Amino acid sequence: MKEESREKPTTLPLSSLRRCRTLYEEVSTAASLSAETDRMLRHLLRKTCLSGVSAYDNKGLPRMEMALETAEAFIHFIDADTNIVKAILLCDFYGETAGIDEIEAECGSDVAGIIRGIESVSQFSAKSNIQNQDNFRGLMLSLADDIRVIIIMIVRDLVLMRSINNHPDQEWVSNVAFEANVLYAQLAHRLGLYKIKGELEDLSLKYTNREIYKQIAAKLNETKRSREQYIQRFIEPVKQKLEDEGLTFSIKGRTKSISSIWAKMRKQKVDLDRIYDLFAIRVIIDTPPEKEKSDCWLAYSILTDMYTPNPARMRDWISIPKINGYESLHATVMGPDSKWVEVQFRTRRMDLVAEKGLAAHWRYKGVKSDSTDQWMNNIRDILEAGKEDPMQLMKDMRLDIYTKEVYAFTPKGDLFKLPAGATVLDFAFYIHTNVGSHCTGGIVNGRHRKISHVIESGDTVEILTSATQTPKTDWLNIVVSSKSRNKIRQKLNEDLQARANLGKEEVMRRAKNRKIDIDEAILMKIIKKEGYKYVNEFFADIADNKIDAGKVINAYLTATAPEEETVVHAGAEDFELVRNDAEDYGEVLTIGEKSIKGLSYKFARCCNPVYGDKVFGFISSDGVVKIHKTDCPNARNIRGRYPYRLIRVNWSGKGGSELPAQLRIIGHDDIGIISNITSVISKEPGANLRNIRVDSNDGLFQGYLTVGVSDNSVLSSVVKKIKTLKGVKDVARI
Repeated sequence: MKEESREKPTTLPLSSLRRCRTLYEEVSTAASLSAETDRMLRHLLRKTCLSGVSAYDNKGLPRMEMALETAEAFIHFIDADTNIVKAILLCDFYGETAGIDEIEAECGSDVAGIIRGIESVSQFSAKSNIQNQDNFRGLMLSLADDIRVIIIMIVRDLVLMRSINNHPDQEWVSNVAFEANVLYAQLAHRLGLYKIKGELEDLSLKYTNREIYKQIAAKLNETKRSREQYIQRFIEPVKQKLEDEGLTFSIKGRTKSISSIWAKMRKQKVDLDRIYDLFAIRVIIDTPPEKEKSDCWLAYSILTDMYTPNPARMRDWISIPKINGYESLHATVMGPDSKWVEVQFRTRRMDLVAEKGLAAHWRYKGVKSDSTDQWMNNIRDILEAGKEDPMQLMKDMRLDIYTKEVYAFTPKGDLFKLPAGATVLDFAFYIHTNVGSHCTGGIVNGRHRKISHVIESGDTVEILTSATQTPKTDWLNIVVSSKSRNKIRQKLNEDLQARANLGKEEVMRRAKNRKIDIDEAILMKIIKKEGYKYVNEFFADIADNKIDAGKVINAYLTATAPEEETVVHAGAEDFELVRNDAEDYGEVLTIGEKSIKGLSYKFARCCNPVYGDKVFGFISSDGVVKIHKTDCPNARNIRGRYPYRLIRVNWSGKGGSELPAQLRIIGHDDIGIISNITSVISKEPGANLRNIRVDSNDGLFQGYLTVGVSDNSVLSSVVKKIKTLKGVKDVARI
């Protein structure tokens, strides 16, 4: 059932009203809202909950309940930050009770700024945005402006995903689930919000593959009791040993998320019964900051003395934390019944960061952590790189999020963190863009290596450069990080642009030498006809001598050559030419100084002269006089090559007969713009729209209009009025 056919309820049911009141009390208490804010929000709660107009959004979801659940979830997962809670509760409703300026005056510029950020992002967060390049770029650039807005949007998406389980519009649900999985779950992972990330991925799997989700969930429920018993049996001896060493701690076990289990099943191509590490055990130690590392390693050594460890599965994120701030020491050991068990050691502080991610690092006053700043700048670099499709951008982001890391040193001892598989060329770009652009190789641990050499953790790398070295297209196959790949693309684009400028200058120089004024629109058609998708590539090939600029000029002349006209035969008397067909053009032309009975003429389509234009006649080889405007694009060439075939032509009599004129209009592709243009023409006395053709691309349109006019004053009036229309950028007669 589509949403258009659904009957939306007019008021909230009593159960929703009660839930809204309960949620509001919890949120208000947790966020310590001021009396003024409490008054505003209570008024808003009453108004929106009782109003059938604004109680539900366009998908039938209760707006206030969703806002309150978002605030409650933010407090639960992140923090009870007062300003952010205000912004969450006000962002969907402020226009109904108070303007943004009033909110800024009452709640402060910080709250107003967050609301503006949420609005900016929300305009892009709609169906199929991930597949739409412009919307995706707009969404990500908006997100990249304020880290707090990212977290709010992640939590909002979680609440939305929780609310659409039984929604009738399954197509919309699938799109929401897709966006949650490929965008918001990845952002949550990147910010260390692992609980939210896991729930988003689980819900996405639930909505896109319910059968698999139910099978895994049912199996986990069946084995829950035996799994808990095994965890308890594993923990007891470990707990006793840790207590004997005087450590204060807590231990808990957790089952892997359904989505991660499904991913492991697909990767290993096995059934659920063959997945052995369905759960992990976490040891959280209470210890002062100066003893954090030593106590974690002490607990690790106790565990590995008791159970046989798997060295390949050991992970040390205490010595060098992850880029999102995650700190933990992971060990995988052979437990009872020969089962592999993963155990994580961390302190209370580390656990807070692991649970709330980068949100634990600042107080939500707009201050970003260094690692977040670096990541957001990298996102901007990716989005501003150029013409890659949005799924490629998402792939680059996914690679940076999920790949493992290696650590390498410069000869001076500076440490760089790179994705696993990074090459010498990657390392060079991590040092500086110019270093990477001129990299010819490196010295790794004292030995010369090629740019494609893969770096391993602990390597010392010295980059070798040459002033003559420049980035190559095949470098994109050598680097593995999106940062390096983006920098290479930028350099390649800069080089392409420089060559394209040279190629375009060559074409324009040739055209100037042959006294030809190039029409950009016609030239673009020629380029497209040659099979080029991008203009820069066409001009770059001219600069590289792959295309002859002279042939381009010849193709242009062919494209702009006057089309054959229907010849008009006139039997003129008293030196006047009159069209001798069903459409009477009246006494409008005098040719030469003598009466030439039976003279034939036609109006040139290259310039389409109308009554009142300055014109001249050109006697063609078949004896027909072609009437051109004096400023016709072909006039200079005609006068230069055939001066002896020119004849004076004047308008005589009065205007009134309709002649065709062509206009080119460029403007924003807004709703109603074409209707407004045609309305202007239809209302103009002496003007009649004969034909219209419109092309639209990237939010702009280009229209070609044929307008019948009685004289050029009417045409000038039409052009002037069209220029005043909102959305019109340019109007030109062609």
